[in-house]
Amino acid sequence: MRTIRTAALACAALAAGLSAVAVQAQSPNISGFGRANRTPGGEEKKPQYVPPTKQTEKIFPLDSTWTAVSINGKPFAGGDRPSFIIDKQYRARGYGGCNTFAATAFPLRDQHLAVGPLALTKKPCDKGLAATEQAFFVALRTAAQWDMVGSQLVLKSPNGELRFDRAL
Repeated sequence: MRTIRTAALACAALAAGLSAVAVQAQSPNISGFGRANRTPGGEEKKPQYVPPTKQTEKIFPLDSTWTAVSINGKPFAGGDRPSFIIDKQYRARGYGGCNTFAATAFPLRDQHLAVGPLALTKKPCDKGLAATEQAFFVALRTAAQWDMVGSQLVLKSPNGELRFDRAL
């Protein structure tokens, strides 16, 4: 009986010793263990901040006048190119090449854009100019996304891509 008790005590002591070693191995603050988190001088390394990888949200350039450069890669001809501005009250107004327009326009998250119905003047225009103006108005009205590419503003819609330069 005494041998069993001695063996049990020896096993308990051995288990306690192994348990203490396991605790020391898991704790980086106990000398000799956790050296991966320490500098060669023994100081604890602090984790470095890694910024999130998500792109920063671009801000739509309100109160800037933009002059159209091209629609679907085709440049606008002539000196009367379409233009527009969206002010801080989200009112868009501009010129289509023959007629003027006004609408509400809201830059949204993730570089999306919502443009309301256009209010247009009804001046008579040359047939070719009227067709180009109509394509501009449709692309502007259905614009769903915007982006700044270099110094150009790009509006993308299912009906085309409009590119603009900032007016002086």
